[in-house]
Amino acid sequence: MGGRPCSSTLFLTVNWSLLQVCQLRKQFGGFIALNNVSLQIDKGSITGLMGPNGAGKSTLFDVISGLLPPTSGHIYWDGHEITGKPPHILFSLGVLRTFQIPQEFDSLTVRDNLMMVPAGQFGEILWNSWFHRDKIDKQEAELAHRAKEVMQFLTLTPLANEPAGNLSGGQKKLLELGRTMMVDASIVLFDEVGAGVNRTLLGVIGDAIVRLNREWHYTFCMIEHDFSFVSKLCDPIIVLSEGQVLAEGSSDMIGQNEQVVEAYLGLNQSPHL
Repeated sequence: MGGRPCSSTLFLTVNWSLLQVCQLRKQFGGFIALNNVSLQIDKGSITGLMGPNGAGKSTLFDVISGLLPPTSGHIYWDGHEITGKPPHILFSLGVLRTFQIPQEFDSLTVRDNLMMVPAGQFGEILWNSWFHRDKIDKQEAELAHRAKEVMQFLTLTPLANEPAGNLSGGQKKLLELGRTMMVDASIVLFDEVGAGVNRTLLGVIGDAIVRLNREWHYTFCMIEHDFSFVSKLCDPIIVLSEGQVLAEGSSDMIGQNEQVVEAYLGLNQSPHL
């Protein structure tokens, strides 16, 4: 669990854990962004990751998802070490990460943004466009059907032909979530769920996360500052502060933790506990 030393041996005894981070450290020159972080994400859970700005939350996601190499430490996925694996390998394993600022293709429609997600499409190979047009057409029809289902699930159907750059912040977050649905995601690292999202759309996103967890068996780890939102969705909640795990537990436990309150209030960032 959070803050506890761990090893590959310990991991094998905790067989319900889908993702385990062991003594992870990330240093930028003299600045230590992650200081021996240890935590685990259980399969089928919706885990909340909270902490003041600069606590190391996004850096942790960057290291887990292969965007940054760790200075030291280990990451295990379903019993196998994935420390330092590149993003495309982790993507193929179903480890997907969204960003605080959505990474959509502005000029493409919502539908096209969804359809381009799966890797290894037949149309990406020039030879196939000359000699296997039938395979390309079949695959594109299948992707279009999948995109239609995703848009219906996320209430994005009316925006199917809208350029993604025209979407609101909340709609872009829904599109980010939809992109994870176009492949076989096992875990979604959802960064800043509520950033730039109004309360109505935040509720829609929250409902979609719960449905994906229950119906599609997605595991989530989500960064969010709004404690009231996190407490409705997440169990457990892990709190980082100054690059370390400060606390972990249920929403009630976190809400009553004096160290957590002080960590936020000390930076004038109350999580509304």
